[in-house]
Amino acid sequence: MIYLKNPQQLDDMRKSGALLYEVLCRLKEAVKPGVSTAALDVYAEQLIRKHKAIPSFLHYEGYPASLCVSINEQVVHGIPSESVVIRDGDVVSIDCGLILDGWQADSAFTIGVGQVAHEHRKLIDVTEECFFRGVRQAVNGNHLGDIGHAIQTYAESFGYGVIRALTGHGIGRNMHEDPSVPNFGVPGHGVKLRPGMTLAIEPMIALGDYHVSQLEDGWTVVTDDGSVCSHYEHTIAINENGLPELLTYPGYALTEESRA
Repeated sequence: MIYLKNPQQLDDMRKSGALLYEVLCRLKEAVKPGVSTAALDVYAEQLIRKHKAIPSFLHYEGYPASLCVSINEQVVHGIPSESVVIRDGDVVSIDCGLILDGWQADSAFTIGVGQVAHEHRKLIDVTEECFFRGVRQAVNGNHLGDIGHAIQTYAESFGYGVIRALTGHGIGRNMHEDPSVPNFGVPGHGVKLRPGMTLAIEPMIALGDYHVSQLEDGWTVVTDDGSVCSHYEHTIAINENGLPELLTYPGYALTEESRA
């Protein structure tokens, strides 16, 4: 079932989204060579709880941490660990969620650490642009297939693989609500978008092939060919008229023009 949010509920989601934006800005500054992924996780939980919010990933379906920290060939759900230390040249994806006054926010970014290969920086940039091309299709009356098609065609124009086994999702009082939001699709197909829908759109784009596997830890997803992957996500709200609102990117003025 798809839950449409009323104006008061959307305002509550703006507050949770704004807090998550602040947390991720702090985390982005903390991603440096020599820092363990466990240290980032501790820092994230401290930031979230300081503002009377709850880390939504922690204990979700048994997940043991507040952050997902996925490095290089890891696509998503990398479990923070004291033994995993960020190195110069790493491509690091940080995914985080929180609950404020009962409302969820979910967002992710990928950052290149130190001296990063040109091809990896380009992948990060293209993944972000995939998100913005997709989100511009998230308008009243369009379909989920319009979002996925925009993401897929842009990524594949660079020869990249669009991860198909994982998708974005609806979000609200629960972290995962209907509908699923694939990063590939056919224009005009899929669920029709309506005002009050809130979605987490999150392209996951690999430098190589799109096939993935889950590691024995039961969480970490990696590319089968070992290629580096990038991940970018925001929680958005569909408006009655015009472009959607980025709830986890407060103050950002989404326009029709491409960021490329």
